[in-house]
Amino acid sequence: MGVLRAGLCPGLTQEMVQLLKSHGIKTVVDLASADLEEVAQTCGLSYKALVAVRRVLLAQCSAFPFNGADLYEELKTSTAILATGIGSLDRLLDTGVYTGEVTEFVGSPGSGKTQVCLCMAANVAHSLQQNVLYVDSSGGLTASRLLQLLQARTQDEEEQAGALQRIQVVHAFDIFRMLQVLQDIRGAVAQQVMGSSSTVKVVVVDSVTAVVSPLLGGLALMMQLARELKMLARDLGVAVVVTNNVTRDRDSGRLKPALGRSWSFVPNTRILLNVGEGTGPLHSHRVACLTKSSRQPTGIQEMVDIGSWGTPEQSPVLEGNQT
Repeated sequence: MGVLRAGLCPGLTQEMVQLLKSHGIKTVVDLASADLEEVAQTCGLSYKALVAVRRVLLAQCSAFPFNGADLYEELKTSTAILATGIGSLDRLLDTGVYTGEVTEFVGSPGSGKTQVCLCMAANVAHSLQQNVLYVDSSGGLTASRLLQLLQARTQDEEEQAGALQRIQVVHAFDIFRMLQVLQDIRGAVAQQVMGSSSTVKVVVVDSVTAVVSPLLGGLALMMQLARELKMLARDLGVAVVVTNNVTRDRDSGRLKPALGRSWSFVPNTRILLNVGEGTGPLHSHRVACLTKSSRQPTGIQEMVDIGSWGTPEQSPVLEGNQT
């Protein structure tokens, strides 16, 4: 708990703070554990005033427990599920991406990570009519591709224009610009929430690898980026979607997500995208494997057609190691 200072709570004046400190009571913990009758006598302060100050400080600084039922009710009222628009991918994600969480798509170049992000942005903006903020750090975003996706869904030019207006784009090609953008987003979204105006529901970062990989010994900056993403998701009820590259394990030779073990704790849900056997990078089918989730068994796989946004898919669940 903090050090006592004037203005920390109503009734805690500079004079009271000085008198308390002169008798060895310097922190909130000191005041909370002290005998207030004795303090009132030795410091010449009002007993009722000390009781009132301590009650307010305890209310401000203490952690009050919640039971499971209350937490579940809060979850139901604060969580939204936003469909990506790709049927098989939504099944893998348990109907879509969740607000309050970080969802990560991992894959090698050409695996379809950016295409998935574009499809999701188009679906959220058009079908769900929610605002999306797309942070492009790899140069993969093109307005023409977004327009093509929207044109495949609707021929109404006004609907297309409306959806495009709901997708805001920011470019951030280094870690410092990325951190500044995320901090600005957090401030803007917080003001929108308080003002009850149209808020951003999805923040896409494509990709985190592009700004983290060039750093030499940049663990602290990477974890600062992780904190910004988690705070944006958790504190402001935004669905955060990021993309990450793969690297090859030195011992086993298998592909694994980049950025190491420290980053592996950042996403709540992680999906690995691979080019399916017998198909090339230009083919639209990808094998998507759920490698981390709190809702679904990991190891589930789906054949995903990343070129079929809005088209019903008839692909069975592929066999995988379920854990």
